[in-house]
Amino acid sequence: MPPADDDITGLLRIWRQGDGTALETLVPLIEGDLRRIARQRLARRHPDNTFTTTSLVQEVFVRLAGNSPRDWQGRAHFFALCAAIMRNVLVDHARANSCGKRGGGSRPVPLDEGLAVCPDRMEDLISVHDALEKLTEIDDRKARVVEMRFFGGMSVQETAEALGVSPETVTRDWRIARMWLLRHMSGSGPG
Repeated sequence: MPPADDDITGLLRIWRQGDGTALETLVPLIEGDLRRIARQRLARRHPDNTFTTTSLVQEVFVRLAGNSPRDWQGRAHFFALCAAIMRNVLVDHARANSCGKRGGGSRPVPLDEGLAVCPDRMEDLISVHDALEKLTEIDDRKARVVEMRFFGGMSVQETAEALGVSPETVTRDWRIARMWLLRHMSGSGPG
């Protein structure tokens, strides 16, 4: 039986209050969800990729343990942060492995209904990240919706809870953000 959301939320509160053992108790409760999210993210990458589900989840735990606990607003907020950490880990990894490969000859990245990145190109992940950075400057909430849905594998309902908005708002933001990213990444302008 999966742990109750309030078990995770309670442990997050205890960890925030400075009890480091709460993180040790929390890890087995969230590891399965983080592994599922990591598998989804890595499935979109090149099959020759050396990054594994285990190494991505371990890197998330390392970064979580290295940071001071935040003011968690619950399970959804915590997983939203984990999605952001995974995004940063994957982008850092892609940048490290593609130094000097970006630039001239780049092609626009097509975005389908699910905002899927071409799995054969790490540069595409970097392009999505860079576009999200620009979208953050224009509309932070829409960028966070993309981050949670695309990088975090969160549902519309989970994203709505994490952001404190309605599911309809998330659906609208998701649609608008995808269109903005498509236009931006295809070179049609930032609009």
